Amino acid sequence: MHRFHPQTIPGAAAATAGERRLFYRHRLPIRIMHWINVVSFFLMLMSGLGIFNAHPRLYWGKASDFDAPLLSITARPGPDGEPQGVTRIGKRVFNTDGVLGASHVAGEAQPSERAFPSWATIPGPQYLATARNWHLFFAWIFVLNGIAYVGYTVFSGHLRRDLVPSKTELRGIGGSLKDHLLFRHPAGEAAKRYNVLQNLTYLGVIFVLLPLIVLAGLGMSPRLDALFGGWVDLLGGRQSARTLHFLAACLLLAFVVVHVFEVIVTGLWNNLRSMITGYYRLPEEEHAGERKGRAP
Repeated sequence: MHRFHPQTIPGAAAATAGERRLFYRHRLPIRIMHWINVVSFFLMLMSGLGIFNAHPRLYWGKASDFDAPLLSITARPGPDGEPQGVTRIGKRVFNTDGVLGASHVAGEAQPSERAFPSWATIPGPQYLATARNWHLFFAWIFVLNGIAYVGYTVFSGHLRRDLVPSKTELRGIGGSLKDHLLFRHPAGEAAKRYNVLQNLTYLGVIFVLLPLIVLAGLGMSPRLDALFGGWVDLLGGRQSARTLHFLAACLLLAFVVVHVFEVIVTGLWNNLRSMITGYYRLPEEEHAGERKGRAP
């Protein structure tokens, strides 16, 4: 996201004293790249779940140890003979029937063993080859868009000006954490800046989590492993790369869930408008009392 850039709004002179000011919050390149990310991320996620359904187990190392997966989402016969979903993490077994491990598809008489339900996967309930095509296509869009975003943030000054926290902001990390836990939202001038938790989270996602997802994804390619031998071993082997790819994607999904939650609780329409038109209406100080939090 971009910090606010004050700009004259037509008709602002006629606004009432109580009307809050509009600020030009997001530049056009940021808005375009944001929505490309939204579309490509969800299509990539759902096709990735479809790929995982073909072999719903994770391992560590260079080869698959079918007898001792780190994680498996499968099914076992229930009391009525129908598949019952279970999730295994190490030696622990959890009953996840109705959520993970078994689900219905229209036209089926009973649920089938399926790690993730068919509504969460594209292009269908169990199409490995096509799901791979979808996943790789949108993955490259996501990567190229990410490279464009990093280039823009560096050369436009957005990275230095908006994302890298100052020493003073780093010292205030405790207060920022408290504000988030108490759902204190920004108001007035405070709403113009990110807080230190946002800065560190965005930097971690952009420069740590996303590169890990991409690198681990490339590590699953036999062709790249053959062309540039040895580098996959740095990740622990091909099966380790698959596990890291899956776990990093889960962390990215968790980030998106928290981000969307913050967007909703801090003003859904105001935040959506800022990402569509660029303009954000600055919350009034009197509406926030003594809250000193920051915007999402």
